[in-house]
Amino acid sequence: MTIAFAEPSSDKAALEEGAAFSPKFDAHGLITAVVADAKDGAILMLAHMNAEALSLTLETGIAHYWSRSRQSIWKKGESSGNLQTVTEILTDCDQDAILLKVEVGGHAATCHTGRRSCFYRAVQVENGAAQLKSVDEHRHFDPAQVYNK
Repeated sequence: MTIAFAEPSSDKAALEEGAAFSPKFDAHGLITAVVADAKDGAILMLAHMNAEALSLTLETGIAHYWSRSRQSIWKKGESSGNLQTVTEILTDCDQDAILLKVEVGGHAATCHTGRRSCFYRAVQVENGAAQLKSVDEHRHFDPAQVYNK
């Protein structure tokens, strides 16, 4: 079963206040997906979805994304065991981005580096140069063992 989406509306009021879900995919057929932990709201990752990935996510309740590097659908956590069970999907006012609230299974890590979140480094300025500083060194799993099977 494929989930049907409403056609995008040029009526701003209908788009912003109406009940029709009409995701606004970009020129590449993608919509930005921000992913947050359903329990504490921590931002875990940012990804993209095409219509098929969004439809699969709605059908199964498990997050699916479009891998721009592999040019294929990607069921998040399929290799690592850290599946993302979607508890809620929200869209922004003009429906060109979505927010997925998820519960992460397995090791409770989202990032392929083994960390909970893909956002594990802070940007800081030191002596006029932007530098990265790790804010999360804890790895829930060893990526070499998980992905090099």
